[in-house]
Amino acid sequence: MDYKEICLRDKIGEFLCEFAQSDDRIYVIDSDLAKSTKTLNFKDKYPKRFIEAGIAEASAVSIADGIAAEGGIPFYVNFATFVTGTAWTQVRQSAYANSNVKLIGTYVGMDNGPDGASHHANEDIALMRMIPNMKILIPSSVKELKQSIQIAIEYNGPVYIRVTRDVVPDVELEKDAKIGKAIVVQDDGNDFALIYEGTTTSLAYKSFEILKEKGYKGMLLNIFSIKPIDSELINEVASTVKGIVTLENHSILGGLGGCIAEIIAQKSIHAPISYVGVEDVFTESGKATDVKSKYGLNIENIVKLKNVSNYIKKRMSKL
Repeated sequence: MDYKEICLRDKIGEFLCEFAQSDDRIYVIDSDLAKSTKTLNFKDKYPKRFIEAGIAEASAVSIADGIAAEGGIPFYVNFATFVTGTAWTQVRQSAYANSNVKLIGTYVGMDNGPDGASHHANEDIALMRMIPNMKILIPSSVKELKQSIQIAIEYNGPVYIRVTRDVVPDVELEKDAKIGKAIVVQDDGNDFALIYEGTTTSLAYKSFEILKEKGYKGMLLNIFSIKPIDSELINEVASTVKGIVTLENHSILGGLGGCIAEIIAQKSIHAPISYVGVEDVFTESGKATDVKSKYGLNIENIVKLKNVSNYIKKRMSKL
């Protein structure tokens, strides 16, 4: 598959401006990172609807709650570790009130390589998944990012949108992204299913192509909506393929892999599952691509797990 790549983060401000042009309920709240999160253009175009809260993340969420209570639709845009971690208690209180607050976290997972573990967000999916009322969307393309923001505007309640700082394939899938629905990107056979979240799209595509070249016929599944998640499709896939590999720029604890396992474990018959993601460790500083590879996000890791049933048999034989 031939394609160019594009950075989704660079489109955040552009799409917020586009929607704000026809909807004066939309506000953007920042914590001194508008240059990095690409919302400076919103500040320039709609200065009265741009609020600089400074490095006070919990207060930023409280401001968003106030705007929502008055009928506005506030988007708090920040690094993922700060919007979901630093502000977690206030986000929880906001969701408890089912406040119409929208959160956009970028620099997810290990995207912010050089800044190290303090700025890596390998726990944000887990932190948001456990909060009642919270919806979680993870776009994998420009089209899906725009649809994510539109879904968030139309949905009355808290939404977290996880946007990669890294590049993704500039490929638009035929199906529209919908809350609660996964997207089958490719279905060539039942040797395996590679299930990924949007921030790992480039790695998923490249790995899938290599597996095809090796003669394996499998399925590529994009989990756009992780909460609510498409349990029906996941169970269907798990009952059909020989093995499942999940891929996430996140800890394997509490993230995509854990979510898939929770679903299929309720069925008596399902494919074995293996996870590609960060183990139970803190990551370190370095070039983002190098850090991701060191902590498991690389093609070799995925390819060796493509036939999970055989992998598990070999591992069990060594015990």
